Amino acid sequence: MADSAGIQQGSPAIGAAGLVPAAPGAAGTEGSGAAGRSARIAVKKAQLRSSPRPKKLEKLGVYSSCKAEGACKCNGWKSQNPPPTPPRTDHCSHTLGTSLCELCNSAHRDHVTHLENVSEEEMNRLLGIVLDVEYLYTCVHKEEDADTKQVYFSLFKLLRKSILLMGKPMLEAQDSPPFEKPSIEQGVNNFVQYKFSHLPSKERQTIMELAKMFLNQINYWQLETPSQRRQRVPNDDAAGYKANYTRWLCYCNVPQFCDSLPRYETTQIFGRTLLRSVFTVMRKQLLEQARQEKDKLPPEKRTLILTHFPKFLSMLEEEVYSHSSPIWSQDFLAGASGGQIPIHTVISAPPVARPLYYSTSPVSVDPSSGSVSPARKTASVLEPNPVGEKRKPSEPLTQEENKRPRVVGDIPMDLINEVMATIADPAAIPETSLLSAHSARDEAARLEERRGVIEFHVIGNSLNQKPNKRILMWLVGLQNVFSHQLPRMPKEYITRLVFDPKHKTLSLIKDGRVIGGICFRMFPSQGFTEIVFCAVTSNEQVKGYGTHLMNHLKEYHIKHEILNFLTYADEYAIGYFKKQGFSKDIKVPKAKYVGYIKDYEGATLMGCELNPSIPYTEFSVIIKKQKEIIKKLIERKQAQIRKVYPGLSCFKEGVRQIPIESIPGIRETGWKPMGKGYSHQNAWPFMEPVKKTEAPGYYQVIRFPMDLKTMSERLKSRYYTTRKLFMADMQRIFTNCREYNPPESEYYKCANLLEKFFYTKIKEAGLIEK
Repeated sequence: MADSAGIQQGSPAIGAAGLVPAAPGAAGTEGSGAAGRSARIAVKKAQLRSSPRPKKLEKLGVYSSCKAEGACKCNGWKSQNPPPTPPRTDHCSHTLGTSLCELCNSAHRDHVTHLENVSEEEMNRLLGIVLDVEYLYTCVHKEEDADTKQVYFSLFKLLRKSILLMGKPMLEAQDSPPFEKPSIEQGVNNFVQYKFSHLPSKERQTIMELAKMFLNQINYWQLETPSQRRQRVPNDDAAGYKANYTRWLCYCNVPQFCDSLPRYETTQIFGRTLLRSVFTVMRKQLLEQARQEKDKLPPEKRTLILTHFPKFLSMLEEEVYSHSSPIWSQDFLAGASGGQIPIHTVISAPPVARPLYYSTSPVSVDPSSGSVSPARKTASVLEPNPVGEKRKPSEPLTQEENKRPRVVGDIPMDLINEVMATIADPAAIPETSLLSAHSARDEAARLEERRGVIEFHVIGNSLNQKPNKRILMWLVGLQNVFSHQLPRMPKEYITRLVFDPKHKTLSLIKDGRVIGGICFRMFPSQGFTEIVFCAVTSNEQVKGYGTHLMNHLKEYHIKHEILNFLTYADEYAIGYFKKQGFSKDIKVPKAKYVGYIKDYEGATLMGCELNPSIPYTEFSVIIKKQKEIIKKLIERKQAQIRKVYPGLSCFKEGVRQIPIESIPGIRETGWKPMGKGYSHQNAWPFMEPVKKTEAPGYYQVIRFPMDLKTMSERLKSRYYTTRKLFMADMQRIFTNCREYNPPESEYYKCANLLEKFFYTKIKEAGLIEK
C-alpha cells in the first residue's frame, strides 16, 4: 500500500506492518528487518501447512500428550514448561530423530492418535500455533529485559497449553479490552470534530489525513520498557505504565507476528493514559526524523509533513495533557450540537504504518516557574492559541430544551445540510480577495496563522525559577514594541509591568520575533481583566493583527472563565477598542474595580463583556458562512419561481405604497402574512363602526354606514349569497368615507389606497374583468 505521507515504509522513524520483538524495549518503531522476520514466519507457516499429512502429524506429535495405555503423563516430546531462562541453544534437546519418545519411551503414534480424524483446517490451525510457540521460545531466549521476557514466557506457556488441549488461546486477565474509554481513536476523532469541524471540506480532509497517519503511528509504535521509562521519568506512575505495557505486548505487539493470538489496535483499546505516556517522545522522534528526511519527501507531501503536521500535533498535545479537555469525555458526542459523524467514517487507522511530519514546536512553560516542560498544562503561561480553537461544548440539552418549539420561518435542517454541502465545496465558492470589501478585518491574519506564518503565545515572567531564555527574549521584544508604539508612556513603567509576574502578555510572533502584543492583568476574584498595553509594530499594522490579537485574548479569557475587560484608552485607541466591542458603558460594578486598576489622565475608561458562546477567533468565518447559506437559499428559491410578472404600474398612477402581499408572485417565494390578526396598513379607520362620540353628526350624513367588522359578521352568517353583495358593501365603506371627510384628510387617503388594493386583489382572483 502506498504511503500517504511520503516517508518510505520500513524507515527507522516509521516502522512497518508486522513488527516482531527483536528490540521490543526500544522506544520508537523498528526497521525493515523486523518486517522481514514477520514475513518469514508467515512463509514458514504456509510451507508447513502445505506439507504431507504425516509430516504435519510428526510436527504436532512433538507438542501432544501421550495417549498410550497406562499412567503415562508425558505431555509432549518437548517440555511444556521450559525454564524461563533456557540454555542458549536454538533447538530443544528432545527431537524426533528416533521413533520413540525420549520422555516416555512410547511410540510416536501414541502421541498423535487423537489427531488422526482431525480436519485439515483444524490441523493447520494447530500448526500455526506450533510455529508461534517456537518463535516465542526464541524470543524468551534472546530477550534481555526482565519484564518483557516474563510476558513472552507467559504467552509461550499459554500457546503450548492450547496445542495440548486443542483449544483456542485465551488470555487470562482481570479485565479485557478496551481498557479505557474513550479510546485514543475516539479521542482523536473528537479532537478533529472539536477543533476543525468549521473548516471547508478540503481543509478538513487534510486534517483527517493527518489524524489517520497519527493513529497509525501509535498502532505500530514500540513502547519503551518499564525499566527504560523509570530511568527517563523516575517520578511517573511506574505500576500503571507496567500494566499498560504488559497489555500492549499481549494484545497488540506480540499478535502482530504470532497470529494465533487475537490482535487489537492500540488506538482502539487504550485511551488517554497510554497516549500521555508516549506522546512527548513519539512526537519528538517523528518530527526529528521527518526533518532529517525532508529532501526525500515528494513535493506534494512536503508541505503536509513539514508545515501542517507540527501545528496539528501542538494542538493535539494541549488536549492530551489538559485536565479539562472535553474530547476525553464520554459524553462529548451527546453534548455537541448538530450531531457527530461516527468515528470510523471520520478517522480509521489504515492497515500499514504511515509517517507524520512537523517542525520545531513551541516550548511549554510552567506557570509557577517559567521553566520549560515537555507537556503543556492547562494553566500554562505559554499557551499557543491555534486556529479554530474551540471551547468546551455546553452541557447536553435538557428534555425541555429539546422540546422547544421551532421558530416560525425556521428552515429545515435537511435543506440547511444540503446547502452547506455546496458551500463547503471549494469548487463552488469563488475565492474572496483579502482586499475585497466583504473580507473580514482579521481574515489575512487568520490565514497567516493557519499557514504557520504567525503564532500567538501567552507568556509571563517568573521570580521563583530560573528564567527561560526564549521567554525572556520575547518579553524584551514586547517591551521594545510597546515603547516604540506608545511614546507617551514612560519606558521604565512599561518595563516594570511587562516583567511583573502578576502581568501576562499575549504575544504575536512572526518569523521568530515579536511584532505585537497585549499586556494584561487578570483579577479572577473580581471577575475582570485589565488591559494595560496593546500595540502592533508600525510596519506590520493594517493587516488585521490587532483584531486577531484581541480575538485570541477573548478566547483565552473565556477559557479561564473571566468575561469582562476594562481598559483606559487614549484618544488614538478609542476607535480600535470600539471595533473590538468595547464601549463606555461599563458592565462591571464600580465597587469591583475601583482601587484595582490603574488610572490614566486624559484617557477614557472602556469595557467589554464577553459572550462565552461566541468562538471569537472564527466569528467572522461563521458570519460569512451564514451569509453564504442565506444567499444560496435565496438563489434556490428564485430558481424555483419560473413565472415572470410584469412590473408594477400603480405607482405611476399616484399610489405611494401598496401592501406586500399585493405584489404579483410574492406568495410564490414563500412569503406569508403575519398571523391571523393581520390587516392592511390603511384599513385601520374602517375596522369597526364609527363611534358617535368621535364623529358627531356622522349618522345624519351617512344613511347606510358600513365597516369591516360588520362585513365579517355578515360573511359568517352567509349573508353574501352573491359577489355583488360583498363588493357593494366594500364599495359603500369607501364611498361613505369620501362623502363625510374632506379630500385632504388622512381618512380620505386611506379610503383611496384601500380601494385600490381591494380591486387589485379581486382582479387577481378573477372576480371582475381586468
